[in-house]
Amino acid sequence: MKGPTGIIPAIRQLKDFEKALNSDYEWIVLLETRLGQIKSLVDYAKRKDKKVLIHLDLVQGLKADEYGVEYIAREVKPEGILTTRNSVVESVKKHKLLAIQRLFLLDSLSLDNNLKLSSRSKADFIEVLPGTIPQVIKEIKVQTDIPIIAGGLIRNNEEVQAAYNAGAIAISTSSTKVWN
Repeated sequence: MKGPTGIIPAIRQLKDFEKALNSDYEWIVLLETRLGQIKSLVDYAKRKDKKVLIHLDLVQGLKADEYGVEYIAREVKPEGILTTRNSVVESVKKHKLLAIQRLFLLDSLSLDNNLKLSSRSKADFIEVLPGTIPQVIKEIKVQTDIPIIAGGLIRNNEEVQAAYNAGAIAISTSSTKVWN
């Protein structure tokens, strides 16, 4: 399956869901959702020809483990799952969904540890947070050869362009200003 490129609206609040559905972007990310509403949100998004990624760690009422992945894969049927957990990445790949490893970079130690973990899990994509550090995006791209999505703290077109210039193939942002 071909993965996301370009801007990826990340839905943090339900009020932004319709905005994302009415945008020209093919992919959306559902953040901070509840288990009871996630299937209907994904079904509705698919009727609007959107491809949906779910941040599994942020689904309230669902444990981010192999059983949570199994439920989401069989019942909800998104195109992919984002997670910070390596074991979840491995489960996602078993279910033939796109696996996106989310890396939070706080310092050099977290960068080194995340690179080691990412090389083991073999995610389809890596999402780097914050996405406003182009030199680190370049370094991760070189060391992993895994497509990079820049996310977190991207609030304007200059930051979007800097991430693209560093080698990111997509930008995940909840900033509706950037969606426009």
